This record gives sequence, structure tokens and C-alpha cells, in this order.
Amino acid sequence: MKLAVSIVLAVVTGVHGTNEISKGNAILVLVLMCFYAAGFGLSWSPLTWLIPTEIFPANIRSTGQSIAVAVHFIMVFVLSQTFLTMLCHLKFGAFLFYAGWVVVMTLFIIFFLPETKGIALESMHIIWGKHWFWYRFVKGENGEGNRL
Repeated sequence: MKLAVSIVLAVVTGVHGTNEISKGNAILVLVLMCFYAAGFGLSWSPLTWLIPTEIFPANIRSTGQSIAVAVHFIMVFVLSQTFLTMLCHLKFGAFLFYAGWVVVMTLFIIFFLPETKGIALESMHIIWGKHWFWYRFVKGENGEGNRL
């Protein structure tokens, strides 16, 4: 959706964003942004709450969730404070910037977060110990990183 908004704005306002936008095109951008917000709310937004509850063992889950929520609120504040400046300087490129970050987030989820379906919270260290990247940070019984 961000890509669609970017394309509409680039075509309608021009590369430099100097042309005015018609009422019909403004409504189209608004509808696309509503679809983006709905799609984000059904896909990426819940991950902020879901992933920390599934990856942290029970003894540190509340601390991990607290840190995740704090980072989330800080990032929302930063994004809300910088969006209008980005929109003024980058024009339609601001939406391309955010679309690029969606690609980065997707790649991070694919490569760095293992599947946890059917795994008990007490056994999460085993999953992290088997992961190609995270195994070096998981302490085994001997106190060293383990590769199971």
C-alpha cells in the first residue's frame, strides 16, 4: 500500500511535489492510506505484542515485554515527530522509505525469528540454541554458547 500511495503521489504531484492534487486523487490517497492502516493493524502491528510473549522464557517475560513496549512507544514518538519533515523533504519518497523498512522487517522475521509453534515456553532456549545466528548467545549447561 505504501508503494501504491507513493506511485499515486509521484504521478499526480510530480517528482518535486510542486503540482496540486485534485479532490479525486486526494480521496484515492486517503483510501489507500486507510487500506494500509487496516492491513498494518492486521499484520505487523500485533507482532509488537506477540513476539515478546512467545520468545522470552517465563522468568524474564515481563521484563522483555516491558522493554519491547518501551521501545515501541519511543519509536512511535520518533516517527510521529519526523514524518511531516520527511514528507516535506522527500515528498512521495517518504512512503518509499517506509515501504523499504517493511521489506527489511520481513527479511528479519524470515531469517532471524524461528518458528515457535508447539514449543513450550520452558523449552525456548532449545529453539534459540539451534538457530543459525542466535545459538552463540544462548548459554548451555556448561555456560558456553551451544549448537544443538
